[in-house]
Amino acid sequence: MRISTLQITNSALSDILAQQAQLSKTQGQIATGTRVQTPADDPIAAAHILELQRALKESEQFGKNGDAANNRLELEEQALQDIGNLLRSVQERAVQGNNATVSTADRKLIATEIRERLGELVDIANRRDANGEFLFSGYATRTQPFAQSGGTVVYQGDQGGRLLQVGPNQRIADSHSGYEVFLNTPEGNGTFTTGAAPTNTGTGVIAGGAVLDPAQYVADDYTLRFTSAAGAYEIRDSNAALVSTGTYTPDSAINFRGLSINVRGTPAANDSFAIDRARTEDLFTTVDKLADALESTVITPGQRAQFNSQMAQVLTQLDTAQDSVLGVRSQVGSRLAALESAKTARADQEVELQRITSELRDVDYAEAITRMNQQLVGLQAAQASYSRISQLSLFDYLR
Repeated sequence: MRISTLQITNSALSDILAQQAQLSKTQGQIATGTRVQTPADDPIAAAHILELQRALKESEQFGKNGDAANNRLELEEQALQDIGNLLRSVQERAVQGNNATVSTADRKLIATEIRERLGELVDIANRRDANGEFLFSGYATRTQPFAQSGGTVVYQGDQGGRLLQVGPNQRIADSHSGYEVFLNTPEGNGTFTTGAAPTNTGTGVIAGGAVLDPAQYVADDYTLRFTSAAGAYEIRDSNAALVSTGTYTPDSAINFRGLSINVRGTPAANDSFAIDRARTEDLFTTVDKLADALESTVITPGQRAQFNSQMAQVLTQLDTAQDSVLGVRSQVGSRLAALESAKTARADQEVELQRITSELRDVDYAEAITRMNQQLVGLQAAQASYSRISQLSLFDYLR
C-alpha cells in the first residue's frame, strides 16, 4: 500500500491539533479551577451540579425572605414594647386619678394627658417598615391601618397575615394584623366583665371579680340587683330567669355559678350591676373610656361610687390589655427564634451543598498539572516526529 506525503501530513497535523486541544482544555481547567466547564466534560456530574446550584439559589432566596421577615418582626417587637410601656404609663395615671384626694381640675388634666397618649397609641399602630409598608395592616400593607376621629379609631386593614417562605417546608408570618394586636383584647378578666348601672344612687362599687370554678360557670349576661336597702339581692340571667338570691354583707364576696363578685360600699334599693360574659374591646376604646371617666363629675357619694366602678373596670381592662399585648409579643419572639434556627439550618445546608458542588466541579490541581505535563511532553514529541518525518524524501536515499 502506498502512503502519500499528503496523508502523512494530514495524519500528523490531526494528531498534533488533538493533543493541543487536550492541553488547552487542561490549561483552562487549571486556570479557572473548574473541571467541568461544559456538560460534555462529564454529563452526569454536570446534571448534579445544575441541581446543586438550583438548590443554592433557592436557599439564597429563602435567606432573603428570612431577612425581610426578621426586619419586620424586629420593628413589630419594638412597637409592641412601646405599646406595653404606654399602657403601663396610662395605668399609673389611672391609679393616680382614682385617688379620692385628687381634685376635679387635676383629674381633667390627667384626662387631657390620657387623650394625648391615645394619639400616641394611634401613631404606633400606624408605623411602617423600611419599605414604607404598614406593620399592622394585614395583607393591605400599603393601606394606613388606623384613622382617628376624636376618641373614635377606625380600622381600615384586614385580618390577614403575610407568610414568607424561609425554608423548603417552612413559612413564617412577618407581622400581626392590627385586629390581633389592637382590636381583639378580651374584656374584663377574660371571662366576664362587671359594671354599675348609671341610675344607681347608693355607694356600692363593683370590682373585677374572679372565676372560682370554671366548670360551674355558664357564660351569659347576668344582672345583680339589690331589692332592698337591707342588702337583699337577686341575680338573673339574660332571660330574666332567677339564678341566685341572698343577703349582701358589706365588703364580702357574692358567689354564684363558680364566680366571685366583689362589691364594696352600701348599694341602695334597686341599684343594679352588670356581670356580662367577656367579649372584646379595642385598646383605643379602653384608653378613651379612661379619659371619659376622669372627666366625669364626682360630687355626691353616688357619683363617687359610679366613678370608682368605672375606674375599677378600666384598670381591670388595662391589665388584660397588657397581657394581650405581651402574648402577641411572645409570638413575635417565637417567630424570631424560628427565623434564627432556619438561618442556621440554611447555613449548614449551604456549606454541604457547596462542598458537594466543589467535589463534582472543581479541578484536582495535582492530577491536572501531572496530566498537563504529560500532554505537553506528548505534544512536543509529536511535533518533533512530524518535523523529522516531513523532511524525509526519496531523493535523500539516491546517490
